[in-house]
Amino acid sequence: MAGLRVSNSTVDFDDDASLDAGQVEDRRGGALGGIPGGLGGAAIGGGGIIGLIVFLAFTFLGGGGGGLGQFGDVESAQSSGSLEDTCKTGADADQRAECRIVADVNSVQRFWSGTFEANTRDYQPARTVLFTSQTSSRCGVASSATGPFYCPPDQKVYMDLGFFDELRSRFGARGGPFAEAYVIAHEYGHHVQHLLGTSDQVGSETGPTSGAVRLELQADCYAGVWANHATATGFIAALTDADIATGLDAAAAVGDDRIQAAATGRVDPEGWTHGSAEQRQRWFSTGYQSGDPGACDTFSGQL
Repeated sequence: MAGLRVSNSTVDFDDDASLDAGQVEDRRGGALGGIPGGLGGAAIGGGGIIGLIVFLAFTFLGGGGGGLGQFGDVESAQSSGSLEDTCKTGADADQRAECRIVADVNSVQRFWSGTFEANTRDYQPARTVLFTSQTSSRCGVASSATGPFYCPPDQKVYMDLGFFDELRSRFGARGGPFAEAYVIAHEYGHHVQHLLGTSDQVGSETGPTSGAVRLELQADCYAGVWANHATATGFIAALTDADIATGLDAAAAVGDDRIQAAATGRVDPEGWTHGSAEQRQRWFSTGYQSGDPGACDTFSGQL
């Protein structure tokens, strides 16, 4: 856990780090494109966050459930070149929200690429799509209402940056740069699960010990593993205790029990798809404290 220091939650990026904006596709301000086709694949995570409420309403549960309408590819409303012009270095990430996302994505993917290589596996990079209001994906419509999610068929993470305001205003999270990084790392945890074939083994069942919950908690653990190694990736100069605290706070804010209580005034563990606030914090901490993906076996034993 090198680089941990105590100060405000800001996330300090390495000013000299070279950002790869090509890993992020900017569709902000664009209209929904594509023509509905056959059934697409199921998004993983239900946003991992706010989308849980929406997916429950449509009986589309994180990590499983039926597919939504598939859409064809659409052109980016803003080309990746615009990000490439504004997000060049870590210094830009310290100043601009979209450049922070680029730096976080670069860091997470550099870590997993190196981890896969060390284990003689090939890591396939996944792009993050930034959008406003809604856009299309191979899993159906991506909208600000469903929150961030990972779509296995096109291997992309979809995210409306306005979600982070929602995380604070609706769910009471503190927010901040590392809360954003936690969400990104969680969604890329689903990409890792897809590459390893883990997500293919999980059905649509719900409940406190269901495969869906185990999948989500493993993604939280993978996010913690990345956080342990974040400074070693060369993009983040240092993480503070306050940074990690905001990540844990965000994890708790989106626990099934907290979301259900806020939405309905009661908690129904049989409807859980992501895990309780305590479980989400604990598994993130397990990954962070160990720094070892092997410690993230949520499919064996008790949760």
